[in-house]
Amino acid sequence: MKHFKIACCLLLCLAATGMSAQKASRLKVGLVLGGGGAKGAAEVGVLKYIEQSGIPIDYIAGTSIGSIVGGLYACGYRSAQLDSMFRSQEWLTLLGDRQEGLKGEVLKKVDGVTYIFGFPVGRKNSKLADPSWGAIRGDHIIQLLDSMSGRRDSISFDALPIPFRCVATDYENHREVVLSSGWLARAMRASMAIPGAFKPVDIGGVELLDGGLLNNLPVDIVRAMGADVVIAVDLTQNKHEGEKPRQMPKILENAKGDIAFLAKWALYRPDLVKYERNRSDADVYINPKLDGYGPASFTPAAISEMIEIGRRSGKKALSDLQELKLRVYRGW
Repeated sequence: MKHFKIACCLLLCLAATGMSAQKASRLKVGLVLGGGGAKGAAEVGVLKYIEQSGIPIDYIAGTSIGSIVGGLYACGYRSAQLDSMFRSQEWLTLLGDRQEGLKGEVLKKVDGVTYIFGFPVGRKNSKLADPSWGAIRGDHIIQLLDSMSGRRDSISFDALPIPFRCVATDYENHREVVLSSGWLARAMRASMAIPGAFKPVDIGGVELLDGGLLNNLPVDIVRAMGADVVIAVDLTQNKHEGEKPRQMPKILENAKGDIAFLAKWALYRPDLVKYERNRSDADVYINPKLDGYGPASFTPAAISEMIEIGRRSGKKALSDLQELKLRVYRGW
């Protein structure tokens, strides 16, 4: 009996050692969620099938709406909860900072802020005046993200249940900024600051705009975090395939100001090389077909339809996800 007990103990030790070795050798999985405004609803649909595949997610990187979906996912929300969030929001009110109590007022001025049907259109002589470029402050979206994330202090995004990064653009210096710490809600809001629509977000003295200007599918970022394999959900429909970025004339290269920056970006698309490289570097690439939908398609019907398109795309990719899961646990 004594020898039997010793043998059992040895077997248990060997099994535990084998399990530890298997866990240690498991490949790390990165999830990348691209930008695209309202089209982010499709990412929620895709997530349902990523969850169904059982593949573990070790790191997340997102841009613009992908930073919001990804940041909340990193906090512990799952596809069913994000589905409810997308469907239940009054997006016009949320994104436009609309004051519900003033919806019936054609024109109203309160504390120096001028409202038309509840939408703030002017803040002259108000303590909320903001001279920076862009129409919307984004106060409502910050409040929602702050409430949902539950992280109201400055933190390292590595401390979230799933380590997270989001991408923004320093538009003054024309460079990509990867946000890895700070106030999470503010970082997500900076990543989705669409030029002209939203005011830039000041983080550490740097004015930040939408990360999609320079890196709309940040596969390289999640690789840098430590991901061995990557699942990328890309919302881009017009990929400018075969189109090469053109050399920027010196007169534009040195031009300053908000309009100059956007003109340079639209004409010379400095993001295309990185986008193509990132797209090809994903192990599982999911690109929901969202023709006919745009970044502003926030109507309830459109949101519902795009979630369903995302689900179909996720279901179509399920076999690839399950195959990747085998690779992950085999360690190759």
